[in-house]
Amino acid sequence: MIKSLNTAATGMQAQQANMDVIANNMANVSTGGFKKARAEFEDLLYQTIKEPGARTGENTITPTGVQTGLGVRTSAIQQDFSIGSPKETKAPLDLMIEGNGFFPVQTPDLQIAYTRSGSFKKDPNGRIVDGNGNPMQPEIVIPVGATGISISPGGEVSVTTGSNTMPQTIGQIEIVNFVNPAGLKPVGKNLFLPTTASGLPTQGVPGSNGMGYLAQGQLEMSNVNIVDEMVNMITAQRAYETNSKVIQAADQMLQNVNNLR
Repeated sequence: MIKSLNTAATGMQAQQANMDVIANNMANVSTGGFKKARAEFEDLLYQTIKEPGARTGENTITPTGVQTGLGVRTSAIQQDFSIGSPKETKAPLDLMIEGNGFFPVQTPDLQIAYTRSGSFKKDPNGRIVDGNGNPMQPEIVIPVGATGISISPGGEVSVTTGSNTMPQTIGQIEIVNFVNPAGLKPVGKNLFLPTTASGLPTQGVPGSNGMGYLAQGQLEMSNVNIVDEMVNMITAQRAYETNSKVIQAADQMLQNVNNLR
């Protein structure tokens, strides 16, 4: 009876973690470049009373064993890096990666972080930076007096200045890919940091080494499907409720035992 109480409690804890992941997905349904996550679970150890195949006689063995499961736990929270829907903005520094890849930026602690959010702007020095002021790497500076900015699908940045109508190339945007993007560590602010699980970054121009091309004037939106998340939320809620009823049933059974005379 005690085992069923603990087993159902692990089920409730697992569904609470599942609900936390779903809530974060739904909260970021409008966050540009956000990648949804899903909780994954695994069963716990089993209490083995009889091993499968144990000998029951001189020439016989049991075809099945007697094993009681002890619950569930969260094994992983997996990031889904499928591409989100595009949103046309026509802003010259809004960029979308049409395929695999991440924009590298330098954080204030001089680390290189990676993002799928292509909402870039100019800082007071003309550098291309993200919404938090982190400069794109390699650094690109828009000259003073630039009247037009053009970014090719391959990442070449050109500007026109003053009465000069001939575009002038000022830099090359490079993007980065990983062997296992799901191994990246999300740290907030639409940024990811590499880990030993993600592998080393491979940097190159857009369109090379399996990386996507750039689309100027577009943004990649969140890949969260609100209908799917609503269904997942209902499923998690019902699973949580069912496990709570198991605890109530086990408690009633223990109460009946205590009331025996």
